[in-house]
This record gives sequence, C-alpha cells and structure tokens, in this order.
Amino acid sequence: MNRLTIAMHHVRAALSGARRLGIDTVPLLQTARIPPLLLGDDRARVTPEQFTRLVKALHHATDDEFLGLGPTPSRRGTFAMMCHACLGCQDLGAALHRAARFYGLFPGGPEMALDTVAAEDGSDEAVFSVRNDLRPYDEGNFLSECILIIWHRLSSWLIGRRIPLRWARFAYPAPAHAHEYDVLFGCPVHFGAERTAAGWDARWLAAPVVRDEAALTAMLWRAPADLLSRRDYGTTVAEQVRRALVQALRAEPPARLPEVAEVAARLAVSPATLRRRLQAEGTSYQRLKDTVRRDAAISSLAAGQEPIAELAARIGFSEDTAFHRAFRRWTGTTPGAYRLTGNGVDDRHEPSGR
Repeated sequence: MNRLTIAMHHVRAALSGARRLGIDTVPLLQTARIPPLLLGDDRARVTPEQFTRLVKALHHATDDEFLGLGPTPSRRGTFAMMCHACLGCQDLGAALHRAARFYGLFPGGPEMALDTVAAEDGSDEAVFSVRNDLRPYDEGNFLSECILIIWHRLSSWLIGRRIPLRWARFAYPAPAHAHEYDVLFGCPVHFGAERTAAGWDARWLAAPVVRDEAALTAMLWRAPADLLSRRDYGTTVAEQVRRALVQALRAEPPARLPEVAEVAARLAVSPATLRRRLQAEGTSYQRLKDTVRRDAAISSLAAGQEPIAELAARIGFSEDTAFHRAFRRWTGTTPGAYRLTGNGVDDRHEPSGR
C-alpha cells in the first residue's frame, strides 16, 4: 500500500545541518533520487523511499544520526543500540524509561522524558517530551518534531499496535506548513506550548513488548521511512476510505476509483454519515481521493518507468491535460519535473545504525 508522501519543507530541513557543515547537498539529493529543482517549490513532495535514501545519505555524510541539527552529534549506531536495549523490557513503559536513560548517557543531546500525569478527564496520561530548548539551533524545531514522531512510531512498533495520540504540543509558533501536522500526528496539535510533547492513554505503558531481534533487524533496514511516515492501521474512518481507494489503484488491472456512495456501502453507513465522520476527522472524501492520486503519481514518477499518459489513465484521468492541471494544483509543478534523468544510483544501503 503506497504511503503518504513527505512535504518538501522536511527535505529542506533535513539538509540544513549538512549545509551548515559545508557539505555539498546536490550529490546527496542525487543519491536520494530527488530532483534538486524541486527544493524551491513549497508544494512539492517526495516518497518515503526517497526521504529514507536522503536521511541515510545524510547519516553517512554528517556521521551524525541527528543529521548535524542538534547541539552535539549522535554517532551512527546509537539508535540501533537503544532499540536493542529496549527489547529486553517486559512492557512499553519500562522500554521507554530505559530508552530515555540511554540517551541521557550522552550529554549535550536532546533531553527526552516520559512522565505519567493526570489528564483533564481524570484518567492517567503518558506524556513523552523533549525537555531542552532546541530553538536556538538551525532547524531545531524539525529535530524535536522528528524525535516526537520517531518515538511515538517506535512505541507502536514495540508493542505491535497503534497507539493513538491524544494531543501533540510544540514549543514554537505555528509554521506555514502547520496543516501537515494533523496528518503526521493524527491528533489535535497546539503551538506555543512550554515544551514539545505528546500525550496518550497511560494504559498503553503496560502493553508487553512483542518484538524480537529478527524484527528489529528488519525494521532498521527500513528505517527511517517506517518510523517517519504514518502507517495506515485502518482504525480511523479516513484510513479505511484511503485503503479502499489505494486498493482500487493497486488492482490488476487497475479499477475505477469508487465513488463516495460505494465506499459508504462497504463501511455499512450512509454517504451523509461517511461525510460527517470524515469531517469530524478533519478531512473529506475528495481530499482523500486527491491525496491518494497525488501520492500514487509521485511514487510512479519517482520510479521513472511508467509513461505519463498511462499513469494519468491508471489514476482516473481521461485526458493528459486534466492530469497535468491536477498535478500542478497538488504539487505546484509539472509531472515532468519529478522525472529523473540518468539514475544510475546504487540503491543498496546498509541498515540504519550499522
């Protein structure tokens, strides 16, 4: 199932540490198969696979798992060793406390903490936070966001179940790309908080750790894509609708994208109820349809094998011109800008942390 693409803001932010260190970023983009010209367009996006290649290239270029963005470097392999330390824990709470202590052994880096507090409704709430202020550093906000995302995704991975976040708060004003945060975190987000943190039901801390060494090795090979991109668990209405749309695109031969009434029937609700539930989740059927087609188009163009005319027809456009107009509306540029020339890039990478 194709995953949500990643905004160009995150690509530029990831590159900023390397630039600060005087590293030429063009070869890094070429290794990641990201056309450098896309950097100038705020609406451009990349696939999780492209972003993974970029982060791995940055790890090697900066010799820093924090990509040169933090107060002090984090040597490659640190994250992997922290994950190994967590596998021996009985439950998630013990694993996260051990992980926070592990990173606390390296002075100067981001200070992470897990606390249990009383929520407004009287329930216990687990709060994971980045306690020190990273704002003085170039793209320190991006680093703190990545820490929050990765630790939440890692927590879900350790117990094999999705942990729904209740909220996420950030210690800085809302950025221009604030609309991306609802998708990234899947919960209400707030800016201007005392510190960057996220909260969830504390009962998840008692969930047993179910992963083993073999599963960790596989996860590290796929990192950071599996941790940075939001996985579709099919637990929200929007995810169920998205899954139905993606399945139609992945069918052999590709099926026509279902209309809202067809998807509503599959979910045993009326079209009006489906629209209301999607609205309550901050989205709409048309927005999900556009997102699925946009991400499918970007993935195909990045691969560089499917003719554009065939791609347009496969994702539901009767004319090439209509596809070009829609793609420019989605990304701010043309499908041709996403095509790569002279790939010849070695796509083999060491697993993250080796």
